[in-house]
Amino acid sequence: MKLRPVVETLLESGEELRGVCVATQASLFKGRQVALGVTDRRLLVQGMTRKFEPDGEAISLPPERIAKANAEGAGGGWMQIGAAIMDGAAVTLKLRTTDGEKLKLMLMRGTGPLAGLGGGETQRQGLEALGAWFADAGHAQ
Repeated sequence: MKLRPVVETLLESGEELRGVCVATQASLFKGRQVALGVTDRRLLVQGMTRKFEPDGEAISLPPERIAKANAEGAGGGWMQIGAAIMDGAAVTLKLRTTDGEKLKLMLMRGTGPLAGLGGGETQRQGLEALGAWFADAGHAQ
């Protein structure tokens, strides 16, 4: 998949990339495609063009920078967010950073009869890594 090489350029020395997936980042008047990278240390959100090329600056989100997180009614508990991400065919992840930035990310699971349209195996693995990251980060708090 074209996402992994883009996200790999954002890694710090010794940082492990555990998964990548594509999401739609929605804001008040527009939406854009982003690559979501899950590492052992943080989440990376990189805007992407239609040709899967980087667009703009990446957002780095270590656990301590995330003030609030919700996933499809899972509430604010990070353990429940991990479960919600793993449960649905599609999920909306809402994040608020400690400096007040809000991110709304819509992700498809990449499974079922239309798996290829939703990103397939790479997307599924990326969402599993995302769910595990929230579960692990919840233990760290």
